[in-house]
Amino acid sequence: MDRREFSTRLAAGGLFAAAGAARAQAPVEGTHFVRLSQRVPVQLPADKKIEVVEFFWYECPHCNTFEPVLEAWVRRLPPDVAFRRVPVGFSARHQVAQKLYYALEEMGQLDALHRRVFQAVHGQGVRLTSEADATTLVGALGGDKARFAELFKSFAVATKATKARQLTDGYKIDGVPALGIHGRFYTSGALAGGHERAVSVADFLIAQSRKA
Repeated sequence: MDRREFSTRLAAGGLFAAAGAARAQAPVEGTHFVRLSQRVPVQLPADKKIEVVEFFWYECPHCNTFEPVLEAWVRRLPPDVAFRRVPVGFSARHQVAQKLYYALEEMGQLDALHRRVFQAVHGQGVRLTSEADATTLVGALGGDKARFAELFKSFAVATKATKARQLTDGYKIDGVPALGIHGRFYTSGALAGGHERAVSVADFLIAQSRKA
């Protein structure tokens, strides 16, 4: 889901028909992934060497479908790889979900509620069009509504949201879900030919980044 309907490429039958043949080939720059013309900063703990970033939006159906594939893949990542999620803020509506994510993080409730937010949006039809929508959802999920509302408007959340938008712009992301690899590359299901193929391309890019 994106600013220019980028994600509609996921529905193109030819793209998925080609996925089986593409799986046997090495990923091709400009087709299965993009190399950035200008590197963007990475954010690494001292014990990590490679950063992977998932760009997503809670209301994106493709992000919801990608989530179980992503979670399984993250569990298999090598120990020197640092993974983090970055919610996009393309528009005011995207920024509601963006602040929801960072407010949950500030509350220490992200691990407990992240998947449940996806389930509420895509399984129960919940929409996140305003702060009130986000606060109501958090309350329904058992969170502290007053604390959430305070954090939603906090400087800490605003700062994280600003940095997220800067990183999204740095990677030149215009559709989600997408994976940024160590400030140098990005790929997605639309580029790679499906969600499973996207994580395989990301594995290839992690190896390329490690060599560099």
